[in-house]
Amino acid sequence: MEILNYAFMQRALLAALIVGVTAPAIGIYLVQRRQALMGDGIGHVALTGVGLGFLLNTSPVWVATAVAVLGSVVMELIRWYGKTRGDLALAMLFYGGMAGGVMLMSLSDAGSNANLGTYLFGSITTVSPEDMTTICVLAALVLLITVGLRRQLFAVCQDEEFARVTGLPVRLMNLLIAVTAAVTVTVAMRVVGLLLVSALMVIPVAAAQQISRSFAMTFGLAIGIGVVVTLAGTTTSYYVDVPSGATIVLLAIGLFVVFTALAAPLAKKRAKAAAGTAKGCTLEVSGSRTPADDVSV
Repeated sequence: MEILNYAFMQRALLAALIVGVTAPAIGIYLVQRRQALMGDGIGHVALTGVGLGFLLNTSPVWVATAVAVLGSVVMELIRWYGKTRGDLALAMLFYGGMAGGVMLMSLSDAGSNANLGTYLFGSITTVSPEDMTTICVLAALVLLITVGLRRQLFAVCQDEEFARVTGLPVRLMNLLIAVTAAVTVTVAMRVVGLLLVSALMVIPVAAAQQISRSFAMTFGLAIGIGVVVTLAGTTTSYYVDVPSGATIVLLAIGLFVVFTALAAPLAKKRAKAAAGTAKGCTLEVSGSRTPADDVSV
């Protein structure tokens, strides 16, 4: 294939594959906790890290990771102790992160609107070998947590009180989910951008939920959808010359619509199968039964 003849496209496809796996892997826990927009908030905060990286003339990805992790911890603390003012504090954190990133980028010598745009909306073809090393290391950490601790994380997301009774460290697990989401945001920002990363964490999971019946099936199907849309979106952006991040997200939404359309027929088919099973198990009383067969107590 022509697309594989170029080193930058090889890196782009590999980065897309990694993000297609990692984003839904943590997104399923965020959806389960009804925190679908958490990735979007972390993306706003991570922009400050990007600007700080340019200002310090160091790796924007690593600095963004550190700032995003710190921001996710603050967000989780606000969720625990914020009470009625929690939403206001989170809003200021999100908007402050965005404003801080733009300000720091403008103050740096290497920063520019073009650089800012690549991190906001993604620019997968500009992924460097150094970026690939960072992405691979961070993605391995994300998968180690989301797959290795899937039973504990699912228990905490499903019912915190039950998880606490069983002895699980609920607050530590919640904090781990937040930190893992922050790392995933920085992994995906070069592929789909900080403003669109939340979509890739949520939409594949939402699409999988339309036809799946278990957590394990949803987990596997969401990752499969993520891989398909990221690779297809990257390939399309090369041949059609369109933004990769927007293409990936639109493909994900398209698959969500398709899966939603398939959900109703599948539900009817399952209902008929269940009704047939129940009918086959019905105990029928023989017509030759007489009153003498009754047992009196």
